[in-house]
Amino acid sequence: MRGVAPVVDGVARGSGNVALVREYGDYLRVEKGLRPASIEAYLRDIEQFAEFVEGKDRLLITASQADVSGFLEGLRGHAVESRSIARKLSGLRGLYRWLLMDKRVAHDPTVNIESPSSWKVLPKSLAESEMASILEAADESARAANAPVARLRDSAILELLYGGGLRVSEICSLREEDLHLDQQRAQVRGKGDKERIVPLGRKACEVLEAYLLRGRPALVRRGAGLQRALFLSVRGHALTRQWIWEMVRKASADGTASPHKLRHSCATHMVEHGADLRSVQTLLGHADIATTQVYTHVALGHLKEVHRKHHPRGRIRVAE
Repeated sequence: MRGVAPVVDGVARGSGNVALVREYGDYLRVEKGLRPASIEAYLRDIEQFAEFVEGKDRLLITASQADVSGFLEGLRGHAVESRSIARKLSGLRGLYRWLLMDKRVAHDPTVNIESPSSWKVLPKSLAESEMASILEAADESARAANAPVARLRDSAILELLYGGGLRVSEICSLREEDLHLDQQRAQVRGKGDKERIVPLGRKACEVLEAYLLRGRPALVRRGAGLQRALFLSVRGHALTRQWIWEMVRKASADGTASPHKLRHSCATHMVEHGADLRSVQTLLGHADIATTQVYTHVALGHLKEVHRKHHPRGRIRVAE
């Protein structure tokens, strides 16, 4: 485990934690079916807590509620974002639920510890005009004379991130056979390998069709061996999440866009235009409707603005 002194007073204090974390990782992979990136994030947070309790001569299975509280307070003291703290607490809760279920601990030290209030911070999204500018610029670049075929790929990725609300990991795992452009839909594998159908708009279908006809075949020829991934690099290899993040960032005028922000923009704009939460939940692949309900708060701000502009009493207030 990184940064952990392995021996204290002749005792390999961290060895028990290392084995426990490794076993929990196997549980997340085999029993829960989580993706490697998700497992890595969970285990990284748990390792950080393990290092903290080892500094107090304790193990994960002997940690107390005071240890968890002290760990979180220490993160706050180092100006760690509240959302990140809440994510770490969520990971610890998952660990101790597993330990309780396996009867390795008699109590859960995360019980009655409140998650930071800013866990409910509204997701950031782009304005519709900003999204239109990004997509139009990508489309124009792809249509330019002698444009590299990779620009067709980038335009298609942007359309899927915003038009379908896909996660960046879902973009990476898409295969050519997952597209059903004649039916305007795609088969997407989300968290926990759960599959869902995502409808595709007319423009997304057009761009994807152009990529399949002219872009992907040229990229495949540059690679070695068979590539099942839908989106390929200029060398014919499957794209990484980091590469897509960087491409999206460069596609925005101020460099602040991200795949997650495009996904949030998709949901926000749909709710603002009257989409019901159940439909948005299905589109985004949220397991719990509570995750989607955050967009009701986003839509509330839009509703207030509409009220101020169009309600007779609202106009009076604005005029005053």
